[in-house]
Amino acid sequence: MSEIDYEKLAEIELQKDEVEDTQSEQEETFMPPPLEDPELNINHPYYDVARHGIIQLAGDDNSGRKVITFSCCRMPPSHQLNHTRLLEYLKYTLDQYVENDYTVVYFHYGLKSLNKPSLKWLQTAYKEFDRKYKKNLKALYVVHPTNFIKILWNIFKPLISHKFGKKITYLNCLSDLREHLKYDQLNIPQEVIRHDENLRGKQKGKLPPVVKVPPPRPPLPTQQFGVSLQYIKDKHKGELIPPVVKETVSYLKRKGLQVEGLFRRSASIQTIKDVQKLYNQGKSVNFDDYHDIHIPAVILKTFLRELPQPLLTFECYDHILGITM
Repeated sequence: MSEIDYEKLAEIELQKDEVEDTQSEQEETFMPPPLEDPELNINHPYYDVARHGIIQLAGDDNSGRKVITFSCCRMPPSHQLNHTRLLEYLKYTLDQYVENDYTVVYFHYGLKSLNKPSLKWLQTAYKEFDRKYKKNLKALYVVHPTNFIKILWNIFKPLISHKFGKKITYLNCLSDLREHLKYDQLNIPQEVIRHDENLRGKQKGKLPPVVKVPPPRPPLPTQQFGVSLQYIKDKHKGELIPPVVKETVSYLKRKGLQVEGLFRRSASIQTIKDVQKLYNQGKSVNFDDYHDIHIPAVILKTFLRELPQPLLTFECYDHILGITM
């Protein structure tokens, strides 16, 4: 099938999506106003694009990587948006984070014939994002994919490397994002949330039953992650420094001080979970076995991040903030 045929097929599928969305939302009469960031300065170099809220920084994922969201439902009709400027603004935003690992979430819902960029623009956009952007992109989550996305994949398949393709994850429900990201930081457009509710209603015919969640289990006596410093001290014969802190800092002092990007780069999520489990079970950890100096650094960051109360304590937060300002 030629590229032209694929483009026609993609347009047909997009129109089908629009018909389905219209049928699902025919009872919806409320249209949310365009998102306006109150902190966005009119002198922003890309104010004409940024004011729509299409691209946003949305906190960190579960590995501490910055998250950038792209919401199609925020895109106005094509005649009201300069897509060249949109591409420039996307690069402008990513340029602030690409030196470190980062994650992108693409909310597909809301892409319509009236606001979709041309196929040529999409091809240009992919080519514009050279290795600088692709290297540290660790995950691209495509939320609510449709047949249109599958057809686009066939069009771009010759251009997309196998390595980059492995970074793409398709998610059919917003709830699936919770496994990977800090969901409450995402600032998901209301249109996308309503669409997700409509999809779940169609799949089940009704809202899913309430699932009883068992009460949380008490922490293990040897647990170190997600418990207080006092708990660790009490369970480790009054030791003032938690074993995980002592071991990671000692290892990094011996082997990591000359490593570029320490505490900046991420590591395998599964490996981090495995090491956490070993520590929580009171088992020994030999970081030499993992052949990755960033693992002890991420373990230390994860330990500090999961403390119920931060090292500087909530009581001292305002005072310390006042000193730094």
